[in-house]
Amino acid sequence: MPAWIFVFFGGGLGSVARWFIARCLTSQEGSFPIGTFVANILACLILGLLMGYQIKHPMAQQYRLLLMMGFCGGFSTFSTFSAEIMTLLKSGNHLLSLVYIGASLVAGLIAIYFGIKLLSGFE
Repeated sequence: MPAWIFVFFGGGLGSVARWFIARCLTSQEGSFPIGTFVANILACLILGLLMGYQIKHPMAQQYRLLLMMGFCGGFSTFSTFSAEIMTLLKSGNHLLSLVYIGASLVAGLIAIYFGIKLLSGFE
């Protein structure tokens, strides 16, 4: 089976999961975009867990494509993140936009690190 099929299906599943989180965690325009924030941090945690698992238990390429590239790629959303920052800036929420950028980057890195360490061992 071609590699793109695995990315395609994983991306679709990730996109549906992101849509579900956005529906459950809606926020008002101009407020902190909690749905996108949660989806991006969860995607980082899941990717970190998969990376940690991969260290001790190498996965077949089709699973890496389906889960890491497809699902996590479809689940996280840099374009929405960027658009929400622009919306915050246009509404005059400059400080909140900086908090969102900083919190997203720091929490994302921590989630990736924690996921890797959790499944590869805290060495």
